Amino acid sequence: MIDSGAAQWVTDLMSTLGSPGAGLAIALENIFPPLPSEVILPLAGFTASTGGMNLYAALLWTTIGSVVGALALYGIGAAWGRDRVVALAAKVPLVKVADIERTEAWFERHGTKAVFFGRMIPVFRSLVSVPAGVERMRLPVFLTLTTLGSALWNTAFVLAGFFLGAQWELVSGYVSAYSKVVLAAAALALLVLIGLRVFRSSGTGGPGGRAPKEDARADRS
Repeated sequence: MIDSGAAQWVTDLMSTLGSPGAGLAIALENIFPPLPSEVILPLAGFTASTGGMNLYAALLWTTIGSVVGALALYGIGAAWGRDRVVALAAKVPLVKVADIERTEAWFERHGTKAVFFGRMIPVFRSLVSVPAGVERMRLPVFLTLTTLGSALWNTAFVLAGFFLGAQWELVSGYVSAYSKVVLAAAALALLVLIGLRVFRSSGTGGPGGRAPKEDARADRS
């Protein structure tokens, strides 16, 4: 279901600034994930279809906005570190610490690939910049993967809005279903990662236990 308030805000912003307004909206969406890209991008495409802005300018500016927003979160992760970012996220309305933890697990498991593919996954597309910054991922690599992934995601949704025209709102329903499947898979991956860590910890002599080598030396003495 489309948030009418968000849609109106984006419409007003694009009416005032044109395609740079779409870029600004996407930059803010990257910094504050609850702002829905599935509203901003198709609406930009619809606006282009009515002559309100140039289609290619919309694609360019939304990609620029994605990169700028991602860089802001990368910088926050690099400057503040993981614990301070999580503490801040816990105080921000509609931002869930669990989403950050799932994104961390995704990044830890997939490394640099997580930045590229994460740009095409709702919620992750914003938050994946944080662990990339915390881990001080090489900036040229981060920028390249972010730009490519963002361009693909943005192009798909802007073009969807362009060709759907007045029915651009249909995009939101498909994204909502897609998001639920992806987030459920991410939650499962996080549980698996936690389970593996617990298993490895218990297998190497957890608290109060002895490591296997220490046990072997004790048996020989």
